[in-house]
Amino acid sequence: MSALSFNSVSKIYPAKQAGAAAFKALDQVGFEVQEGEFFGLLGPNGAGKTTLISILAGLTRATEGRVLVHGHDVQADYAAARKLLGVVPQELVFDPFFTVRESLKIQSGYFGVKKNEAWIDELLDSLGLSDKANANMRQLSGGMKRRVLVAQALVHKPRVIVLDEPTAGVDVELRQTLWQFIAKLNKQGHTVLLTTHYLEEAEALCGRIAMLKRGQMVALERTSDLLRSATSQVLRFKLDGDLPPALAAIGRVTGRIVQLPVHNALEIENYLATLRFAGLVAEDVEIRQADLEDVFLEVMNRKQPAQGVAA
Repeated sequence: MSALSFNSVSKIYPAKQAGAAAFKALDQVGFEVQEGEFFGLLGPNGAGKTTLISILAGLTRATEGRVLVHGHDVQADYAAARKLLGVVPQELVFDPFFTVRESLKIQSGYFGVKKNEAWIDELLDSLGLSDKANANMRQLSGGMKRRVLVAQALVHKPRVIVLDEPTAGVDVELRQTLWQFIAKLNKQGHTVLLTTHYLEEAEALCGRIAMLKRGQMVALERTSDLLRSATSQVLRFKLDGDLPPALAAIGRVTGRIVQLPVHNALEIENYLATLRFAGLVAEDVEIRQADLEDVFLEVMNRKQPAQGVAA
């Protein structure tokens, strides 16, 4: 049995005013996540990732299609489906009137879990929260609040862990701590569904990846197969000055670092000649294999039928 099944899921938001068009946030999205998988769900802002997770968590209803958690329909059998899920949301949502430990005990109660102090202690230790156990939630930094959200999602030992941008805006230490712990749970058999804009995380962690664009599935493959499908390598160099327009249209620029897709030696020479002609000097030139970010950009730049999509 699949851990998660998304069967032809569509979500249409009605027009907000007369004469306006309805918005289709999801359009016949379908895929399955097998038990024990570490699965990535990627897409740009507005692609429909959070909408899909909201439907999975029972926070909104699909217009069409069904979502199952270990065979339990998230609408018809909500209680059973929700008990199997641990969801870490994007937003920092917390109750300011309780300590960290009290928040975890209250969260346990929502799922009917009692006498789980040992597991709460393990969560606090694994997420670096032991010294904050008796601190009030409103006294914590944003990174610490994020750790508590993860602990709350795991306090009832769910079989499926859903992480919606869990490391957005957090420090390197938390990322390492979080991924070590989640990887440990995954090895113990927990299924993980991850959305992230940090594609190096998805490349390192996820065995399979689905990509959404404007509410539609545009890729669903093993991560290794996606990387092998890249049609180009990457010319990488440092540059002082602005790229010529012809290169700027196809390049990825981060500060002084420029990355251009290349397919052969002649293309490399043409790019470097264009720079020389513009009076620019490329430094630290290297050729590397395409990574998941390169593949992601390639997939997202493919032409797709236009449609209205909600954010």
